[in-house]
Amino acid sequence: MKVKDLENSELQYFYGTYLNALNEEEDLKSALENGKKNFQQLIENLTKDQLMYSYGEGKWTIAEVLVHLIDSERVFQYRAFRISRNDKTPLPGFEQDDYVLESYANQRTKEDILQEFLIVREASINFFSLLSNDVFKRTGTASGLPWSVAALGLVISGHQRHHFNIIKERYLV
Repeated sequence: MKVKDLENSELQYFYGTYLNALNEEEDLKSALENGKKNFQQLIENLTKDQLMYSYGEGKWTIAEVLVHLIDSERVFQYRAFRISRNDKTPLPGFEQDDYVLESYANQRTKEDILQEFLIVREASINFFSLLSNDVFKRTGTASGLPWSVAALGLVISGHQRHHFNIIKERYLV
């Protein structure tokens, strides 16, 4: 499944920013695999000071951004799972800022952040690799918006790429 295969309506919401961070021709499995490699490379090259750096008052540290990516991936993965099983129950949103506060990201090491990410990402890769094209097209509601299973998978990768661009532009200059 590729970004270009999504319905136009799926690209018009807030999360379209994340889908637009991906190449139209990039397929979901490649995007997830590339994101896994990029995350590993980024975190392995960070110093402890960089991990704890925030570029402004009230802005997250790099550690908080990375844990936010893990938390969000879990949420998007869960939504995709529910919709893939044809669950029509509208799924609630989540308050990312509250999650970051409760994550204690700044008390963690880069090694345990990486370990958690790799476990969560492997679960995503495994889950999405087992779905048929018909299941990828299933839709449901999350955060008051319509979603397909495919869009949720692609948003995981686009969300990561979006935040990595911010890290490069604002944190590691």
